[in-house]
Amino acid sequence: MMIPVDPDVVAPDALRLARQLAPVIFAAREETERMRQVSPVLADILASAGLYQMYLPRSMGGPELLPLTVFEAIEETSKADGSVGWCLMNANIVALAAGWLAPEVGRRNFGVPPDVRGAGSLRPLGRAWPVDGGYRLKGQWNFASGLHNANWLFCPCLIMDGDAPRLSPAGTPVTRTMWLPIGAARFVDAWSVMGMRGTGSHDFVVDDVFVPEWQTISLADQSNESGHLYHSRLFFALVYLLFAANALGIARGAIDALVDMASKKATTLSTDLLRDRPLVQARVAQAEAIVNAARCYVLDSLAQLWTAVCANVPDPSREIAQLRLSIPHAIHESVRAIELVFHAAGTNAIYNANPLERQFRDIHVAVQHGAAFPVHFECAGQVLMGLRPSAPGW
Repeated sequence: MMIPVDPDVVAPDALRLARQLAPVIFAAREETERMRQVSPVLADILASAGLYQMYLPRSMGGPELLPLTVFEAIEETSKADGSVGWCLMNANIVALAAGWLAPEVGRRNFGVPPDVRGAGSLRPLGRAWPVDGGYRLKGQWNFASGLHNANWLFCPCLIMDGDAPRLSPAGTPVTRTMWLPIGAARFVDAWSVMGMRGTGSHDFVVDDVFVPEWQTISLADQSNESGHLYHSRLFFALVYLLFAANALGIARGAIDALVDMASKKATTLSTDLLRDRPLVQARVAQAEAIVNAARCYVLDSLAQLWTAVCANVPDPSREIAQLRLSIPHAIHESVRAIELVFHAAGTNAIYNANPLERQFRDIHVAVQHGAAFPVHFECAGQVLMGLRPSAPGW
């Protein structure tokens, strides 16, 4: 399964490449679902288009694309298949974190030209004991989306003092993230789920592996990169931004699926085509308004934050809060839009052959992610009322 990719397309054309590959992603949906992962062939195609490493720093040979470009590319691939968009999203989160590695380490790790397909977690589920020159690492991480297509693992850990976590002067556990080649881990098949089956979000285990100091980072430190993309305050905002792109892409795909179906299908209770029914017309319009409004909020907030950062505004807290608020809002609104079009399709929507069935399941898994949790609304409200956010990363 190959598709001609224009070799002269430059990195900022990631959206064009995503659109070019969307039919291939869509055609592979059943294989992705059956395998519970992106197939190796499709993963290689996506890698050749650079879609796994859009946030990778230029110092490591990456394109270091603007957040809007990455957002739109993830949105486009998610429209074709939510699982594929999700895997690309997670890989780009790892590529963004590469900005905290020393550039020479990134170049050595990822090669020239670079090929980094990351998987891992943002939660410190491992334990690392300091030893001469580095750390001894043990742990098991779950929800490692794209694991079977990855070549690097991102492994946050608690730093240990004997049997207890090391504490900071503030009394909180000290964490550090270890970068490991994929061969250092053992996979655990744990991904039997209702939706997002194709993400292959299995567990992986690392058992007493040495990690050199230079192969570790702390996201609490200043990045090694000077670009605005790696601004010390932006990491979590840009991470969660891609979850909104994924959800909005799935919702757009669902609306398109109903519109396409409505010109061909009736139901068991009426021979009238769906498109000729006032209720279906109203539901499509409502879903369209919901998705477009949520998307506009995300993109307007992103534009304001990016403008503030590029202008070196000393404290972009309110701009960060608006973007962080727009993200769970977009995810929940995507659920609402998909439920409208799913129910408008009637019994047509329940068949596996109908894309709406998959999109309904996928979005109800996506909204379970921490990116959509109520705490984000709470923290945004705290910032907007002049209070200190109760959660870290703001």
